[in-house]
Amino acid sequence: MPMQSEAVLAYLLTDPKISIGMVLTVATFGNVLGSTVNWVCGRFFRGFQNRRWFPISADVLARAEGHYHRYGRWSLLASWMPVIGDPLTVVAGVMREPLAGFVVIVTIAKLSRYLVVAGLTLAWF
Repeated sequence: MPMQSEAVLAYLLTDPKISIGMVLTVATFGNVLGSTVNWVCGRFFRGFQNRRWFPISADVLARAEGHYHRYGRWSLLASWMPVIGDPLTVVAGVMREPLAGFVVIVTIAKLSRYLVVAGLTLAWF
């Protein structure tokens, strides 16, 4: 479900016994780890393209590649967004984005999202 991690983060931030830094670190690490799993799936995804059960048509894959080529690795800054973020990280794997650069950009995106959620939560409570 989209926004689930934000709800848990906001809830944990309201507990004064829990370290804000630790909550942000664990949330960011978990989310980046999930995105990295998507990248790995995308990296090996293309090897099955000619199989009948392959879920994406050649046209759809070509369009996704075209968008990625157009905006490049910096499109990964949008990986924080619900709905489009996960497919974007899979496409990065398909496009053979180097893992180190992928992790850095996705970490910036995910941490930024959680910092905004933390700021809003702490200002509200």
